[in-house]
Amino acid sequence: MDFISPDSWGSAIYLWIVPVVLGDAIFPPVPSEMVVITGGALAADGHANFWLILFLAAFASWLGDMAVYLLFKRRISHVLDRWSWGRKTHLAIHEAIAKAGRSSTYGAIIGARFIPAGRLATSAASGIANVSIRGFSLCAGLGAILWAVWQVGLGYFAGSATKLPFWASSLIGVAVGLLIGVVVGLIATRRRGSASPVDEPFDGDLPQPE
Repeated sequence: MDFISPDSWGSAIYLWIVPVVLGDAIFPPVPSEMVVITGGALAADGHANFWLILFLAAFASWLGDMAVYLLFKRRISHVLDRWSWGRKTHLAIHEAIAKAGRSSTYGAIIGARFIPAGRLATSAASGIANVSIRGFSLCAGLGAILWAVWQVGLGYFAGSATKLPFWASSLIGVAVGLLIGVVVGLIATRRRGSASPVDEPFDGDLPQPE
């Protein structure tokens, strides 16, 4: 695959979006924003279908949120503790909840995905707090659509406005999105105050597998 050729990326981007955005639901460092924004930049160049990119991004975001929510709602998160990587992931989830603070409001379910680690923390906390599955599903779906429109739109706008190669437009879109996300995160953290505890305490000492 030629990593500079838009034709190569245009045919591969559809295969990357779903697994990467799904992975980001549990492990926030996964670069889902970069992949989705790149899809928008490719659409601006005419090398990808804008609406298909939008649909895949929104669907994968909703599916990932539901997976995390159900994992914690059914209290089966201990399954992660069977493996070393799972224990690290479990710890990271609780750290994300502690940083973001617990909130089971529908507004938080929709909007928290726009701040770093907010999507993971809110989905997990909603499952722990037993938010209704219908309410969470609807809000997660709306949030996923808004997130996808924002991310794909960043790439598309950067590509259309700058007329730069798709990879340069993608980097510009990622930088703008990251900057705005950090600012929103700082504002939200200050307004939230101290983080609230969750019902599933975690002290960092996960059980070792037998």
